[in-house]
Amino acid sequence: MENLRVAWYFFQKEVLGMQWLNRLMGRIVEAVGLDTAGRFGGSVQFFLYDVIKIMVLLTCLIFIISYIQSYFPPERTKRILGRFHGIGANCVAALLGTVTPFCSCSSIPLFIGFTSAGLPLGVTFSFLISSPMVDLGSLVLLMSIFGWKVAVVYVLLGLVIAVVGGTVIEKLHLEKQVEEYIRKGKTLEVAQEELTIEDRMTFAWEQVVSTAKKVAPYVIIGVGIGAFIHNWIPEEFIVKLLGTGNPFGVVIATIAGVPMYADIFGTIPIAEALLAKGAQLGVVLSFMMAVTTLSLPSIIMLRKAVKPKLLGIFVAICTAGIILVGYFFNLVQNFLI
Repeated sequence: MENLRVAWYFFQKEVLGMQWLNRLMGRIVEAVGLDTAGRFGGSVQFFLYDVIKIMVLLTCLIFIISYIQSYFPPERTKRILGRFHGIGANCVAALLGTVTPFCSCSSIPLFIGFTSAGLPLGVTFSFLISSPMVDLGSLVLLMSIFGWKVAVVYVLLGLVIAVVGGTVIEKLHLEKQVEEYIRKGKTLEVAQEELTIEDRMTFAWEQVVSTAKKVAPYVIIGVGIGAFIHNWIPEEFIVKLLGTGNPFGVVIATIAGVPMYADIFGTIPIAEALLAKGAQLGVVLSFMMAVTTLSLPSIIMLRKAVKPKLLGIFVAICTAGIILVGYFFNLVQNFLI
């Protein structure tokens, strides 16, 4: 048992967390005459380490997820979802959302396509919530920073939000709140040709390149913010604003996350720096959920597809769910870390 624990610790810290890379970047930074114990040198080390680590993980994860996704093109996904009814359909939609490596904006065209195809509105919203909030990539990335317990609970609670949110929207019968051009839209049934392994690997690599180009700027910005928080903002300030002394930390983090636009790759370094400075776990994770699920650009895009009433209900459900998840993590933080 002890050997298993040691092996897992090594895997989490050295393989997923790439602590060997952090040490290497420290030596390189010191070799050029910077002090890694100082603010500037420490910021440079943090920036280099996190950018390289996240981009390497991004490449590996997107390749694997996209390869899996090649078995679930939109038409096949629609047929799968069409076989289920009630809350079972919401659960399947939320789970399918986990194999789509999309940010919130990229998920909306699929949501529109599924809705136009006649899938129940609640089912499509379960997919829309799940896709950016929880995916296989988020599970691995969160494990690399917070450990497997936090990662698993985060994903499970994200799926709960997606299922509950979609079910509530379904029960409210808001179909008329979808814009008419989508409700009356038509989709073509296109036969999916069988892809070879080489075809799937080519598709996966194309997804890696495409996603990396879109995500890289946000990773760099996110790591830059994380480096600034980690080395320049006093710990006392973070603790006072987002620590245990402020019962509204989760609400503040959720509201602060909405105007931002990034996926989980861009939010990880900020979350890592906030946690290291003394922010509560629930505060950090609610911030991540808000950024990935309720970014302002995605809300603007979604408004083109749904009317204000449905949009407001969607935002309210997600916000309430994120805040509840944040407070839950604050309560169980000592058991998970």
